[in-house]
Amino acid sequence: MTLALTPAIVELIIMLVNGNLGAGLAVAGAFSLVRFRSAPGTGQEITGIFLAMAAGLCTGMGYLGLGVLFTVGMSVVLLALQHSGLGERPAEERILRVSVPENLDYENIFDDLMKTYATEAELLEVRTAEMGTLYKLTYKVRLKKSTPLKDFLDEIRIRNGNLDVVCGRPAALPGEL
Repeated sequence: MTLALTPAIVELIIMLVNGNLGAGLAVAGAFSLVRFRSAPGTGQEITGIFLAMAAGLCTGMGYLGLGVLFTVGMSVVLLALQHSGLGERPAEERILRVSVPENLDYENIFDDLMKTYATEAELLEVRTAEMGTLYKLTYKVRLKKSTPLKDFLDEIRIRNGNLDVVCGRPAALPGEL
């Protein structure tokens, strides 16, 4: 959503400031204050701040109609993008972290469970823990829609000797917008 809306917002700001050195310096100062005086936010929050600043710039420079039209138009586009589900991960996608004892063959022990409960399963990482007495496995799984999560986790706990099992939604990577 950020990549879809930001160019239009920047374009409006450039059109308003075009050739006006004073307005350009004021806008640069305002953006730097917002950027460096606030906590880092998500792409959607930054887009909201840019949209508010563009609307304020329009009204402050006397283009009230343009400011209202632009704000309403961008709000409609934003709502449409939010309801389209653009960029969202499927609800069934999970990150599964399982601890297994060192004497257990971790490579194939959960294959049949993954076929039963998931449409996709990928082993992302294997780490040792507890001075090498445990392996910590990290899987990316896409559960079937009819999968009861509790049953899936119980089956895994039976196989791993009731050691830690953590299943949650994947976190956004730092490089993602």
